[in-house]
Amino acid sequence: MRYMLRALPFPWFITAIMSLSVVGNAFGVQPDAKTETRRIDGYKGIWFTLGQFYGKGSGDRPYAKVSREPVFPYGDKYSGGLGTYTAKHTPLAIYCPEVEKTFFVYGGTTGPDERHLLCMISYFDHKTNQVPRPVVVHNKQGVDDPHDNPSLAIDSDGYVWVFVSGRGRSRPGFKYRSTQPYSIDHFTQISEEEMTYPQPHVIADNGMLHLFTKYTGVRELYWERSKDGVDWTADQKLAGIREPGDSNGGHYQSSAIRGDKVGTFFNRHPNGNVDRRTDLYYVQTCDMGTSWTTVDGTVLETPLVDVNCPARVVDYASQGLNVYLKDMKFDHSGHPVLLYVTSPGAEPGPPNDPRHFRITRWDGADWKTSTIGPTDHNYDMGSLDLGNQNDPVWTVRIPSASGPQPWHGGGEVVLWESRNQGGSWVKKRQVTSNSPKNHNYIRQPLKAKDPFFVFWADGDPTRMSTSQLYFADRSGQNVWRLPYQMTDDFAEPELVASPSSADADEKQPK
Repeated sequence: MRYMLRALPFPWFITAIMSLSVVGNAFGVQPDAKTETRRIDGYKGIWFTLGQFYGKGSGDRPYAKVSREPVFPYGDKYSGGLGTYTAKHTPLAIYCPEVEKTFFVYGGTTGPDERHLLCMISYFDHKTNQVPRPVVVHNKQGVDDPHDNPSLAIDSDGYVWVFVSGRGRSRPGFKYRSTQPYSIDHFTQISEEEMTYPQPHVIADNGMLHLFTKYTGVRELYWERSKDGVDWTADQKLAGIREPGDSNGGHYQSSAIRGDKVGTFFNRHPNGNVDRRTDLYYVQTCDMGTSWTTVDGTVLETPLVDVNCPARVVDYASQGLNVYLKDMKFDHSGHPVLLYVTSPGAEPGPPNDPRHFRITRWDGADWKTSTIGPTDHNYDMGSLDLGNQNDPVWTVRIPSASGPQPWHGGGEVVLWESRNQGGSWVKKRQVTSNSPKNHNYIRQPLKAKDPFFVFWADGDPTRMSTSQLYFADRSGQNVWRLPYQMTDDFAEPELVASPSSADADEKQPK
């Protein structure tokens, strides 16, 4: 594959011929003498701005012309602390009962005033309640864009895989594998290739099925599979839907696994325009991608190219609504469920209200859609949990409460619950409050186990800020913050919210 280069402070392609030692001792990154890995001295999330700002318009125009310079009150299309971005990177964390650790990846950086992307990995040790200094798996060498964040997989033998995203056709992606099972001490680079938004799924005894995006016209969906993670099939296109007469198309997707079944929801981008993303589709495979079907088993011919194909679940285009995918899960009957946001338009701010968090689910006979509640930004992102055998209550953890930077990405985290399989929703608890910076991109690990039940990052979307990482237990009553600065090899996260602290706050004079 040939890549076009763009000017960067340090050429990214050097990483193709260097091991993890490329990080060296720069940016406060210190070597581990025993393992020759590179660790940094704390959990520093990446901050990002897209640079598409919107101000108030005049007359019958609700928005002024988009600006590359900061313009308010509506601000950037999206920005803030994006260490756990994007919704199309999944999974980001996995609990492994074999070692009682939750492994997680995120987009880090080199310091409080830096936007130098480091693709990081670490773990929370459930036995000691500690985290180690995080490991740099891949130094993006001048890239400041969290679209290049990593995703995570752990194979049947316990080897830890990090899929580092590329972006477009100018920045490649990378696959890495740990040299030892359940270890983050050292990684080997397996490949360099074109892939964006990696979504690897490990299927027991069969290997991995990897869903991803390639910029072939514009953002089209592909898949590949491998028995061992080293030798992969050729890339196979899954979807490239176009309206009649359009030269381009595109999709974003959110996928999940249950047993040998992998399913994915996706939207479509009319003529490749992401600002018009709309409609909702669903496909699944039970044979590692050999065949793809609708939810009721109708076999599909891939790649999908027709707007009104049998995979379409909801026609949102006719309703004039954009669709922003957030998280997918399977319920206990093996039925797919999707969390997403709908909005009348792509620009931020009140003129594009109402925005709603919604659920679409298959009940075994029909697709059902319900509304959770309003939100104030298209890129507010959270996670869906469908309970367990002993507690079938469905919950979402989403930044649906207005935060310190209202009408910008993120907010205060709220726990909502449904006791009728998503038919109706009520607010159960506000997880964060009185925060100095918005919280966003709340992610749930596979096989999530308390207290590391969800994790996320904060950041100020209106100006560059530090970004810290947090996690919370299933109840949402206890929240911890990962250490931004570490002096020792291990540290206990800081408990920043608990029932006792909430009681203390309530007793404070108003």
